[in-house]
Amino acid sequence: MLSVRKKLVVGNWKMNGGQSQNAALIDGVRGSVPEGVDVVVCPPYPYLAQVKTLVAGAGVGLGAQDLSPRKGGAFTGDVAASMLLDVGCEWVLVGHSERRTLHGEDNRLVAEKVAAALDAGLTPILCVGETLDERDGGRAEAVVSAQVAAVVDVLGLVAMAKVVVAYEPVWAIGTGRTATPEQAEVMHACIREGLRVAGVAADGVRILYGGSVTAANAASLFAMPDIDGALVGGASLVADGFSSICAAAAAS
Repeated sequence: MLSVRKKLVVGNWKMNGGQSQNAALIDGVRGSVPEGVDVVVCPPYPYLAQVKTLVAGAGVGLGAQDLSPRKGGAFTGDVAASMLLDVGCEWVLVGHSERRTLHGEDNRLVAEKVAAALDAGLTPILCVGETLDERDGGRAEAVVSAQVAAVVDVLGLVAMAKVVVAYEPVWAIGTGRTATPEQAEVMHACIREGLRVAGVAADGVRILYGGSVTAANAASLFAMPDIDGALVGGASLVADGFSSICAAAAAS
C-alpha cells in the first residue's frame, strides 16, 4: 500500500522583499494556512530572522534559498547550514536552476549541499529540471534522472529518502509558461520510478512541481497522483494568490 504523502507548498521569494513588505505578506497569509498541508516560505538571507518572528503561530515553516557545502571558515559570502538552523530554518532549497545556470553549480556541488543540509538537520528541497533545448532534443528525462542520481550517489539510499525533490522545468520558470499537468506527471512519475529502481523508498518521497504555478493552475497540477505540492515563485509574493495555492493543495 502506498504511503500517504502530505502536500507541501513552498514559497521561494528569490531576491525580493523588504521588512515592511515581508510583514504585510505574512500578515496576509496568516489565518489562511489550511490544515493538512505543510507551508514554507524561503526569504532572502537578510530577512530570515525577521520572517521567523513573523511566522510564529501562523503555521508556516521557514526555509533558506541556498547554503554552503562547507561547515564554516574563510569563505566570504557563504552561509553554513548550522547558521541557517541557528536562526530558525527547517528547510533549504538546493540546486535551483538559477543557481545552476547563473552560478555554475553542477550536479556534484548540488549533491554536496544536500548532504550538508541533512548533516545539520535541515530538510533539503532538491531542485531538478531541464532546459527547453534539452526537452526539445528528447533529453529531458535523462537530464533530470542524472541530476537526481548524482545526489543518490553521494547520500546513499536511506538518506535520499529524507529529501524533498522539486521538478522545475527551466523553460517554465518566471516565463508564464507551465508544463501541462500531464507533462508534469510524466516527469514526476519518472523521478519516482528512478528512485524506486535505485532502491530508495520512493513512495514516501515528496516531489513538488515548480514553474509558473498560480492559483489558476494549482488544482489541476495537484490532482496528478505523483505531484505532492508546489515550489512557487512569483505567486508566493502575493498573499491572496499564495493562500489560494495552499487551499488547492488542501483540497486535492
